Amino acid sequence: MTSNRPTRREWFGVAGAALATCIVAPAACLVAPARAEAPGRIVVHRSATCGCCKVWAERLRAAGFSVEVIDEADMKPIKTRLGVPAALASCHTAEVGGYAIEGHVPVSAIERLLSEKPKALGLAVPGMPMGSPGMDMGAETEVYEVFLFDVGGHSSYGKFEGARAL
Repeated sequence: MTSNRPTRREWFGVAGAALATCIVAPAACLVAPARAEAPGRIVVHRSATCGCCKVWAERLRAAGFSVEVIDEADMKPIKTRLGVPAALASCHTAEVGGYAIEGHVPVSAIERLLSEKPKALGLAVPGMPMGSPGMDMGAETEVYEVFLFDVGGHSSYGKFEGARAL
């Protein structure tokens, strides 16, 4: 696995260039440029025989997540450990930023969760809705709901068709 972290030589090179810019053009250093942070690392637990989980993981990678996929012989202990309600179960379970992500949750919902940081255990898309990320293997789509869940229950976090919020 490769690291996205710069080497010391790269870091000092960038720092030196920035310092030189500030000496030559001080006004350029008064405001730091805005920079979007990378979404982070996500661990996807899946059954080795499930193909849609691989496709969903690729959607996460394309969005900038660092994805680790772990094939599991039994998914039930993972779901239990992360507090995923049986009623919201799907085929794969992921962990990111202290949250559980159950099923075919769109990237935009995960990014919103990580940005808002609600007091919850995670997000879930029960079942395997046609057209949801990872299940988008044909023209058929259906409207589905993403749920925010915690130990007390769950509530709607948004409706989607494909990866598009409605």
